[in-house]
Amino acid sequence: MQLPKYYEDFGTLHVGTEEPRAYFVPFESAAAALASAGEFCGGRQNSALFQSLNGTWRFDYYQSLDEVPEDVLAAECPVAGASIPVPSVWQNHGYDRHQYTNVQYPIPYDPPYVPAQNPCGVYRRSFTAQPDGRRVYLNFEGVDSCFYVWLNGRLVGYSQVSHSTSEFEVTDFLAAGENYITVAVLKWCDGTYLEDQDKLRMSGIFRDVYLLYRAPSHLRDYFVHTPLSADYRSADIEVELSFSGEALPVKAALFSPDGQKLCCTEAAAGSERLCLHVDAPELWNAEAPRLYTLLLEAGGEAVAERVGLREVRVADGVLLLNGMPVKFRGVNRHDSDPVTGAAISPEQAVRDLRVMKEHNVNAIRTSHYPNAPWFPRLCAEYGFYLINESDIESHGTTTVFNAGPPFSAGSRDRRYDAPVLDRVQRNVLQNKNVPAILLWSLGNESGYGKGFEEAARWTRAYDPSRLVHYESSIYQEPDEGTTTEVLDVYSRMYPPVHEIHEYFAAEKSPKPYILCEYIHAMGNGPGDAQDYQELIDRYPGLTGGFVWEFCDHAVYTGTTPEGKKKYGYGGDFGEYPHDGNFCMDGLVYPDRTPHTGFAEYKNVIRPVYAALEADGSVRFTSRYDFLRANEELAACYEVTCDGDVVEQGSFELPVLPPHGSAAARIGYMRPAAGECYLNITYYRKKESPLTPAGMPVGRDQLLLRAEAKAPARPAADASLQLTETATAVVVTGARFRYVLDKRTGMFSELCAGNRALIRRPVELNIWRAPTDNDRNVRAQWEAAGYDRVQPRVYRTEAVLEDGRAVVACELSLAAVVVQRALTATVRYEIGGDGAVAVELSGTRDTALPYLPRLGLRLFLPKQMDRASYFGYGPYESYIDKRRASYKGKFETTARGNHGDYIKPQENGSHYGCNYVRVEGPDGGWLAEAGQPFSFNISPYTQEELSAKAHNYELEECPDTVLCLDWAVSGIGSNSCGPQLLEQYRFQPAEFHYTLTLRPVTNL
Repeated sequence: MQLPKYYEDFGTLHVGTEEPRAYFVPFESAAAALASAGEFCGGRQNSALFQSLNGTWRFDYYQSLDEVPEDVLAAECPVAGASIPVPSVWQNHGYDRHQYTNVQYPIPYDPPYVPAQNPCGVYRRSFTAQPDGRRVYLNFEGVDSCFYVWLNGRLVGYSQVSHSTSEFEVTDFLAAGENYITVAVLKWCDGTYLEDQDKLRMSGIFRDVYLLYRAPSHLRDYFVHTPLSADYRSADIEVELSFSGEALPVKAALFSPDGQKLCCTEAAAGSERLCLHVDAPELWNAEAPRLYTLLLEAGGEAVAERVGLREVRVADGVLLLNGMPVKFRGVNRHDSDPVTGAAISPEQAVRDLRVMKEHNVNAIRTSHYPNAPWFPRLCAEYGFYLINESDIESHGTTTVFNAGPPFSAGSRDRRYDAPVLDRVQRNVLQNKNVPAILLWSLGNESGYGKGFEEAARWTRAYDPSRLVHYESSIYQEPDEGTTTEVLDVYSRMYPPVHEIHEYFAAEKSPKPYILCEYIHAMGNGPGDAQDYQELIDRYPGLTGGFVWEFCDHAVYTGTTPEGKKKYGYGGDFGEYPHDGNFCMDGLVYPDRTPHTGFAEYKNVIRPVYAALEADGSVRFTSRYDFLRANEELAACYEVTCDGDVVEQGSFELPVLPPHGSAAARIGYMRPAAGECYLNITYYRKKESPLTPAGMPVGRDQLLLRAEAKAPARPAADASLQLTETATAVVVTGARFRYVLDKRTGMFSELCAGNRALIRRPVELNIWRAPTDNDRNVRAQWEAAGYDRVQPRVYRTEAVLEDGRAVVACELSLAAVVVQRALTATVRYEIGGDGAVAVELSGTRDTALPYLPRLGLRLFLPKQMDRASYFGYGPYESYIDKRRASYKGKFETTARGNHGDYIKPQENGSHYGCNYVRVEGPDGGWLAEAGQPFSFNISPYTQEELSAKAHNYELEECPDTVLCLDWAVSGIGSNSCGPQLLEQYRFQPAEFHYTLTLRPVTNL
């Protein structure tokens, strides 16, 4: 098929389309409009003027546009043939293949050209239309990447910008009765160079398609402004009007959030503006999303627009909403589903919003494109702040050879200027009436040139009521003569914490600072959420951040014979190029099951936090920006002593205005001895549309008393026997026999109660299965040989002293090629009760990178798989990832303790333990120490977790794997974020640790 090559022409972006306008659906009457205004997504399906074309379409797939037969445009749609649902993406229906890339373009960098082998999907269907003298508009809310459309065999037009509505007037193309529509969708176009977002690449008509029937003259567009008085005690609702055909008189009425009619007015024909006044307005914010309904009537049609009265501005470098400083506790969100791909229904979106609300999220950045037009309106109804981002990313320009500074291949290319402005305008014009949107974002990771500066200028001029955001302005090139003064905020991705301190210390900018991406939540992570939150709480100008990202992106590929779900990511589809599992970087799994990292983030951003005062009272501080915390939250407490609950009760929070702080006496009693904590849990008092009353929103654990208890020394027993051979030391007691291998310095046999309590020799262990956040340091660890170290024992001494056996080994750990990783002395004191006190002292080679961990690895009988412990639980916990957990007594099993990340990795450790008891039907081990340690119980070895690419490929170890760690390095977020903070790295030059192991026999 020969078509005009609009898809390779930066000068032709849209053909036959209407000018962009605000999203709205007219109704046939005021009563119908009002009845649907409060319904899900505005109830547009109830309008007699709306006709959905969603459903089953005939579909033919071609490897190239050249292969499409000319007769495909025949007026009548053939009955037979393959079919596909609309909306959907064709890769999910057996056509083409999935591809995941992050930075890399999936095509050669040759703008505006795309490969000649450009896959094409041809969609066809029939429908019945009854124009009845009305003008008819055909709307496509999202097509990737571009498309041509025909009605009844006649070319209507062409459009691109995948995540944007394209509207065509088709009045003159329609016939009363049956009509035939054909749409040819191309996989790539010149817009592909501006749609290089980090996501699975998918194609097709993936958003809704519908017809609108309009009067010959009608309200074409409107822009609602809501200026507030200086004292916020009154508001005006000013509406700019534009028409298609003759100018019309417009009636307007305003209804309160509770549905009461407040006022009305009428604008005469030819008027371009109308105004309504509100006294004592109920202002919109994410905590109390109160919405008015504005009814507009013109030309026999009615529109009901949900209006939020609010003001966003900057004062003294602080972002203010309705005069109050606000903080974003946000996430970045892609349209993503493992089954439907980028085709997302309102029900799926609400599922996402519900999970976010349950985890205290109040803000979303639409990464990196506008969502369907109903999505921002859902956010306004349910209470989320939005950074609404334009459909722009040209990250792949950073891979172009000899391109100069980052992104300069694109940002200096003036051919992109018009497409950039077009995409920004389409974002703003479509969504301008949504109060949830506080900032317009020009796009993502595309550098900064004249085109972006002009887009920012246009945005500020058109909509001065919002702020303009663009993180990539940090790549401003001085020789381009651009300015960033047209941007209202300073935005960064993944800055180390010291840079944030430096920004505010320098006071170099009056702009609020936004972390538009931070604490990369890939796999087992993030590990530094608390560190950033402390800065957000500290600096008024640090407006908060948006975690990258909400959801793991994956493709559901079926189940294993055992019924386990299989998910595919980059490289699983035979594609090139690809970026592996870098799309698996969310706070929730593809099916929306929360990661432990989301539980971590939830508690870090909890709406209230507490601190213990010197007099025993508790000071509560509210993170609410508008609500009184004591009116929203209930609280209960418990006092624990050595992990046991000794007191509990409930209490009322003190009066806590927004951002307020107050102390209160709860009335608890502090125990006289032991390790004691005051645990406080906060619950929602009220039901909301997305969250039930009684749902926990966070917790605090306050230390009342720290009283470390050293484990009892192994018991003396004069009957102990110690024998030596050239390679072993054997210690025998009344009910045990232990064999220490002189070649490893570790026990090779541990038998007690006539049972073998280990299945393989104990190991001194410094390796862990790298997490996704270890992806950068992993190469250093492997270069240092940490994954393949072998022990070397230089000297062993064994004696009986005072009824105890004492064995000391001088040893090292080293790998071939490189030097020793550490040199140590391990001393064992074995008592007649079978207890083993282990003391490890040594030095680390500081020329090598920090260690993943340092501890013992035991392989226990498989049935020895139950663990009870006093430490941080119930979630996995690490030195920098433990705010979702708390110190207490918990129980788990080897399988239950496993964190089933889709890309296997280190998981399931428990930080800050005083003891852990691991046992099965025939006994086990009790490990305890005078200083906190970590443990991990798992059905998998670290080697298995390191080697396998998918969780469904994992094979269980025939043993239960128990790691007892004196130290474990933190998790961080270095998969994309900064390096692990120094204080969370295990890198001492010298170390000294103790641990006591006691056999548990149940015979």
